[in-house]
Amino acid sequence: MKIRSIETLQADGGNRPLSFVKVTTESGIIGWSEYTEAVGNAGTRCAIERLATLLIGQQADRVEWAMAIAYTKTIPVWNGIAAHARAAISNALLDIAAKAAGVPVHAMFGGKVRDTVPVYWTHFCGPRIHNPDLCNLPEIRSYEQISELAVEAKERGFSAVKMNIFLHDGNRFIPKSPGHGVGNGFPALNPDPEMFAALERQLEAIRKGAGDDLGLMVDLNFNFKREGFKQLLRRLEKWDLFWAELDIYDPGTMQSLQNQTTVPLAGGESIIGRRGFRPYFEKYVYDTAVVDVIWNGFLESYKIASMAETYELNVAPHNFYGCLADHISGHFAAVIPNLKIMEYEVDDIPWRTEFFSHETVIKDGQMIIPDRPGWGVDVIEEAVLARPWKG
Repeated sequence: MKIRSIETLQADGGNRPLSFVKVTTESGIIGWSEYTEAVGNAGTRCAIERLATLLIGQQADRVEWAMAIAYTKTIPVWNGIAAHARAAISNALLDIAAKAAGVPVHAMFGGKVRDTVPVYWTHFCGPRIHNPDLCNLPEIRSYEQISELAVEAKERGFSAVKMNIFLHDGNRFIPKSPGHGVGNGFPALNPDPEMFAALERQLEAIRKGAGDDLGLMVDLNFNFKREGFKQLLRRLEKWDLFWAELDIYDPGTMQSLQNQTTVPLAGGESIIGRRGFRPYFEKYVYDTAVVDVIWNGFLESYKIASMAETYELNVAPHNFYGCLADHISGHFAAVIPNLKIMEYEVDDIPWRTEFFSHETVIKDGQMIIPDRPGWGVDVIEEAVLARPWKG
């Protein structure tokens, strides 16, 4: 069962492309995976197409072997866009191997340890602040509306929600993320009492609506240096958070913060591979390791989770893409014993499901893991071609 072709496709995802890899075998079995170019990693598509030239003619079901070839040819840049490209191809090859065997991917990794996976509502309020018209959602303009949405989250069975930081100008919310160049504060990333106060008002609004039963997560991204994170974490200790999520590329800085706060800390969504995670694990800086299965690939993510367990550490899939990515991350979350919770994008473009043969099934805050062969979902190529990405 040799690889005949590796192609990329991109569909209109509203404010971002939804990107897919299609691997076709000589026997006619097609494997699908999802990747992204929407987070500063433009060029992944080109990297996939270049790697494809190395893998045409290889056995599609020898996934580890194919990835060994791809890794060897990209080892000088193993943890950048090349890693994203390898991951996208490997996930599609796993889809092929499972389909050829007539089993779901999770069955090839010892089977499920859980039939449903707990998910949290990510980017809570974000789409209703950023682009409500695009998502066909009511706009959130007040803290009272945040409280109302928190009630909805609780009623729908979600155990936790995660928010970014927004300022309020008296009329509407304004995104502020200096770590991504949005709003004042870039590039110095000094402590910002206005941002601190705004975040606490958001947390207060959620607590007002949902009480203490709904877990509170805050995504602090790359928005501060050590001093700013230190000051903000001190203020957040009273909120009994589910976690505070930090993006920090220096394990020593993360260790310093861990040693100075009682707030549970999560991180790692931008870290690639076991080699990338190892220094963080060795310094015991995370309470939850966030692993992106789309960036790392299922194979590597499974190994990261296994390594994390030796440090008595649970992991949480980073997942904010389309339905296919939901399923890939869901299979991962279903087979690893050391799962904390999985990220899930509740609010999205209304045509998101058009591109997929099956929707993501969420019931009472849990994703139902399918037993269909492969990932349990295919990309509808005609739908992608009918609504191409034009950005």
